[in-house]
Amino acid sequence: MTKDHGPSVKDDETYEALREDGASKSKAAAIANAQAADDQHPSKKGGKAPPYEEWTRDELYDRAQELDIDGRSDMNKDELIEALRNT
Repeated sequence: MTKDHGPSVKDDETYEALREDGASKSKAAAIANAQAADDQHPSKKGGKAPPYEEWTRDELYDRAQELDIDGRSDMNKDELIEALRNT
């Protein structure tokens, strides 16, 4: 039986499946909520942002700060990219 994760998770079944596959709570919730919305299609690729390799180190640092990645101030550009992709 699927557990109710409260009003912040719109598709509990998808959320649980993603968590079992190792997704973080925030990532699982975001994907589950996007799949529950009729106007969103999370399985389609095609974001508008350029790849991280084209970002400056400062832009990567700002994004890491938004996501509260520990140790970001000591990371170089490649380390920031790796940390952002693994979040």
